[in-house]
Amino acid sequence: MGNVFSGGKQSLYLTNGGTEAFIDVLTPAVTGLAEDLWDFRFAALLTLQDQQVMGRGAVGFDLHGIAWSATARERARSKDFVLRARTLALSRHRWNELGYTPSSVHGHLRQFEAMVEPFAPAYGPDLATGFPGPDERAIVSCSRHRILSALPLWDGCFLCHR
Repeated sequence: MGNVFSGGKQSLYLTNGGTEAFIDVLTPAVTGLAEDLWDFRFAALLTLQDQQVMGRGAVGFDLHGIAWSATARERARSKDFVLRARTLALSRHRWNELGYTPSSVHGHLRQFEAMVEPFAPAYGPDLATGFPGPDERAIVSCSRHRILSALPLWDGCFLCHR
């Protein structure tokens, strides 16, 4: 059993353990870069990938289901944010806090980049299936781990759940 992250003509199938590592390294990177409302919505999407809360094999998202923003400029900025977060994650940003070494995640991050890079974000209110709305954005950081989380809805960040 695993999870699928898809977009365009590509998809990234990850085992449950691979998904955990992928989200574990991407979330601190997103936390470190988030500035804009859209960034915090993307952070909330990542919190929904926590299998300790959502269930193993029950997560994943499609790039087509993300509300990339209304204007071409905003969509380009949102896509750039995702790519910068991927780059920061690949640099091992805050990996020392994970308590393990996510060995196979380098390849997964590169595959994710290969999926996001050619993706042409579209806009339309009916496109955002499962993408957290502005009121659902992750604006609270776990005080213990300094990682954006679904607080106060959940009792902590992904590191707290382990």
